[in-house]
Amino acid sequence: MSSALPDFDTIAGDFAFLDDWDERYRYLIDLGGQLHAFPENERGEDTRIRGCASQVWLYFTQNGDRLDIVGDSDAAIVRGLIALLLSLYSGKTKAEILAISAEEELAKLDLKDHITPQRSNGVTSMIAKIRAVASQDG
Repeated sequence: MSSALPDFDTIAGDFAFLDDWDERYRYLIDLGGQLHAFPENERGEDTRIRGCASQVWLYFTQNGDRLDIVGDSDAAIVRGLIALLLSLYSGKTKAEILAISAEEELAKLDLKDHITPQRSNGVTSMIAKIRAVASQDG
């Protein structure tokens, strides 16, 4: 469902190419603008991610063993962070998702030193939710 987004390696390459963090923030916001529309009927407490300072929702569908993820937020930068995670995880099998070290992958972007602790906690909460869904049977 996130096929409109570049793959994570492309995003990491683009980040490396950009000279400063103002440009990288603009790029993140642009990525967030590429997210698929979030189904309004799925915007509720059961899809809301706890631990995020902004409102964040993740909705999962399963296609065989592959998980497709749609996400949304009320904050532009956070929508960009969601786009990063969807480029990393969406459309992959549950086993592939569980094998990904998000910490290692996101370290390539040097985000930790450039986003607020609240946003960092939100990213951690989103990753935990994605991994929890990937861990479920069925």
